[in-house]
Amino acid sequence: MLVSVHMPKTAGVSFAATLEDNYGSNLLKDYADLPINTPVYERNKAALQASLCNAEKDFLNIECIHGHFLPLKYLLLSDKQKTTFITWMRNPVERLLSHYYYWKRNFNPETAPYLHKKVIEENWSVEQFSLAPELKDLYSQFLYGFPLEKFSFIGISEFYNDDFDFFVRSYLNSSVKPKRLNINSEGGLYPIEASLRNEIERFHFNDMNLYQRALEKRLSRSSFQLTDI
Repeated sequence: MLVSVHMPKTAGVSFAATLEDNYGSNLLKDYADLPINTPVYERNKAALQASLCNAEKDFLNIECIHGHFLPLKYLLLSDKQKTTFITWMRNPVERLLSHYYYWKRNFNPETAPYLHKKVIEENWSVEQFSLAPELKDLYSQFLYGFPLEKFSFIGISEFYNDDFDFFVRSYLNSSVKPKRLNINSEGGLYPIEASLRNEIERFHFNDMNLYQRALEKRLSRSSFQLTDI
């Protein structure tokens, strides 16, 4: 069983398209939890309860699960069957900026969940969004009760094509090509003052640390590949 955690705005939509092509009806999309828009206590409690339930559940014919959820939700399943956890990360500052402008571009007042609606209706600035307590250390929030080391693969969005190729060779044994969906139409990086970038990095210290560890994990993987050649 492959469990793929889609961190918001880390190329997860593009990656999902690949998983769908590869697994077809054996892919389970899990996007119902809305972690960002659920209070912390309720979110963590639900993940713990779901983990207990999923440990006893038979995922008949399901070979891959992908979506927005806390990986803790499927952690106990790994005690019952072989489970490989994967995810993608992105520089936390760039991820926040992408998230902010994506929400600004894509808003439906009838369907938008609580936090998205709050951001738009109160006309939050990029600074207010990036320094909001609700969004502080989003990676760390998703990884409640789940050590980073439990991920067998962490792709880095800034190196999407290279990391995608490595993932496909190592986990899918396939020649499928990467797709790029749901990316900003302008391309490149969003502009930001250096002083604000530094403030965001300080505010999201834990996520910056997680991202650095993910980069080191990627470097170790690359070094291993070179040594193995």
